[in-house]
Amino acid sequence: MRFVIVTGLSGAGKTGAIRSLEDLGYFCIDNLPPTLIPKFAEVCYQTDGKISKIALVIDIRGREFFDALFESLKHLEEKEYSYEIIFLEAKDEVLVKRYKESRRKHPLAPDGRILKGIELERRKLNEVKYKATHVIDTSALTVRELKEKVDRIFGDEAQLENKLMVTVLSFGFKYGLPVDSDLLFDVRFLPNPFYIPELKPFSGNDQEVKDYVLSFKETQVFIDKLTDMLVFLMPNYLKEGKRQLIVSIGCTGGRHRSVTIANEMHKILENIGVKVNIEHRDINEDVYKSGNKL
Repeated sequence: MRFVIVTGLSGAGKTGAIRSLEDLGYFCIDNLPPTLIPKFAEVCYQTDGKISKIALVIDIRGREFFDALFESLKHLEEKEYSYEIIFLEAKDEVLVKRYKESRRKHPLAPDGRILKGIELERRKLNEVKYKATHVIDTSALTVRELKEKVDRIFGDEAQLENKLMVTVLSFGFKYGLPVDSDLLFDVRFLPNPFYIPELKPFSGNDQEVKDYVLSFKETQVFIDKLTDMLVFLMPNYLKEGKRQLIVSIGCTGGRHRSVTIANEMHKILENIGVKVNIEHRDINEDVYKSGNKL
């Protein structure tokens, strides 16, 4: 089991760090009172590996509870529970600037100077920093760079190699655009099987419609160009810390052309080793609207 305690100075990036750990599959709890750490650790260790990665944010927001941290850590050591501490810090001027930009009050100086709160917090956390397994100064780091550091420390090799989840989504324009799309493509330039009586009852999942849609040169050119674009974009999205990519492909009703193209793209991406899902949002909408049964 990997048991991680995230702590450090207010404004130094603990929220970004815990989100990165959550993306890596950690079970995360923010602002857990330190007195509860031993009991929580005991429960996790009794799950027989079902919960194998835990991350807790423990910081000065706990006020008087924070003083119990060392007692709780001592209890973990007595039980021979291994743990790691990641301590985040930044220069005073950087923290002051972040607080001024966010217009938030420092927890140790709610009605006073931010700098006084930072100085007091440094003194209180000095012993914790000394015990830390990993110390990260975020003064010059962007959110993406902090994410990369956390990934390198706490991510396993398999996650780091293939951590972008792609969803190929077919839809019908007449039922509205998918609100969560990252990339959206319109295939209404292709001939519509809806107007061919013998094809209308079928969908892009059926061979008859698939053969028809894929028979056009324009379809093959489009699929080739879209594949090239995605192959170029995916590693660049990964570099920017993106975890999920929604590629939406739409036609008029979301039943024929978009389904066929989405299925083809799903197959192509899967064949080149991409972690990919397929969804057909509106494939049955026209059927239900017309009162027909599948």
